[in-house]
Formats: sequence, structure tokens, C-alpha cells
Amino acid sequence: MTAPEPFGARLRRAMDERGPLCVGIDPHAALLAEWGLPDDVGGLERFTATVVEALADRVAVLKPQSAFFERFGSRGVAVLERAIADARAAGALVVTDVKRGDIGSTMAAYADAYLAEGAPLRSDAVTLSPYLGFDALRPAFDLARAHGAGVFVLALTSNPEGAEVQRATTEAGPSVAGAVLGRLRAENAGALPLGSFGAVVGATLAEAGEDLAMGGPLLAPGLGAQGARAADLPRVFGGALRDVLPSVSRGVLRHGPDAGALRAAAEREAAALAACVGAGG
Repeated sequence: MTAPEPFGARLRRAMDERGPLCVGIDPHAALLAEWGLPDDVGGLERFTATVVEALADRVAVLKPQSAFFERFGSRGVAVLERAIADARAAGALVVTDVKRGDIGSTMAAYADAYLAEGAPLRSDAVTLSPYLGFDALRPAFDLARAHGAGVFVLALTSNPEGAEVQRATTEAGPSVAGAVLGRLRAENAGALPLGSFGAVVGATLAEAGEDLAMGGPLLAPGLGAQGARAADLPRVFGGALRDVLPSVSRGVLRHGPDAGALRAAAEREAAALAACVGAGG
């Protein structure tokens, strides 16, 4: 049986071919209202289908935030299932933003839900939280390797509250974030052209203060509504710039519900980011 192509290799190719852009799918109530949609499952479905149909055949990554689907219960999760499947079928990679983190059999169950081949919510990668201990995430790492999937582990997030934990110093000396990045570096050792185990590092940071070159991708939220710009990326990411996957949500989504306007907005973002990454890499 042929081993599946690793997520890192698939992501590198998608970023090179489609541009380094991740568009978040964040159907919160205010954005549904801006689109003239009701804050119910019907509005959720129309919003999500429009975004997927407009962008999945042209952007590298789509990143649905699971909370905005889960708030509608099982019917909302069914919309998420369809969105993931439709986006992947159209050629986009899907990073489902779940920020799960647990231990033992519970972590294994989360991994089965999002990373196992054939699972209804099967995604190309997920976001994970390491704050019950990095090794508690081992079931997700193992399953991702087996099924050609990936993970993005929270390291230096874009919210200012994160610093109280992420910048704290460990007993061994480095910061918590530095320790997470070091463990990811070990997981990615020898992987070419890009490892499958990435970190979440906010584009809004004044400075990273850590070695971000860890052989895997860097998911960078914070562009647009949170205040970061493409021009900020070289300062934050330095020599790791080529491995950055910037994430934009409202900066693209606010142009809906017109599909053509969504495409044009995504193309502008991708062009700006490609120019920035090219200049830095």
C-alpha cells in the first residue's frame, strides 16, 4: 500500500501554485447580518456554501472555525462536514480550526474525528493546544503521520492574553513558546520540502523573540481586522518567511455575498502576500 503524501509536501505545492493565503471561514452573527443573512442554520449554510464555491478552486487553504458551526448543534456540524468535503474536492486544503488539546484516549478521539481517513470531518490539518503538555498531543501526531495529515500547534498567538502563558519561562530555561517550537522542530526533522507539523504564530506580534525556523509551516492569523499587514510579515518572521501561511478572514469575507467580489478580494490579498514573501524569501 502506497503511503499518503505528507501534508507538508501538499501544502508547499499549494502555496507555490496558488499563493501563500489562507482564508478563514468565520460565520459569526455580525458577519451573517452584514451579508443580509439570518443568524440560523439556513444563513450559515448559504454563507459557507458561497465562500467555498467562490474560493476553494483558487486559494491554497480554507480554515473554517468550528465554533461558529458548533453553536447551531448537529445541523451546524453537518454544514461544516459538507464545507470541508466540498472545499477539498475543489482543490483547497482545509485546516479546521478546533484548538483541541486533551490527554490519552480523549486526544486520540479528537484525532480520529478530524484526521482519520474517511472520518466525516476529515481535514487536511487541525489546530491544537499544547497546554496539557506537548506529549499529550502524541495521538494526533501519530495519526497525522499515518494518514498524510498535519497539525498546527499554538505557539505565539495573536491575542495579547496569550503572552502570560506563552512567554513564561520553563524550568529548562526557554519560554513555553520556545519549547513548543523546539519540539515541533524535532518532529519535522528531515522532512522535505516542508514538515507537516506547524505552529500558530500571530502576525500581530511586535516581535517573535524566538527562532521560528522549525522545518514546518507557520500559520499566521491577525491580518486585516486584527491590525497586521502584509508588510509586517518580514519583521515578525524573518528568515522563516517563506514557510508562513498568512490567514485572512474578515478582510476577504466582508466583500460578500457577491462571489466575484470575494474572489477579487482573495486575489488582492494573495498578490500582496506573494510579493511580500518573495521579497523576504
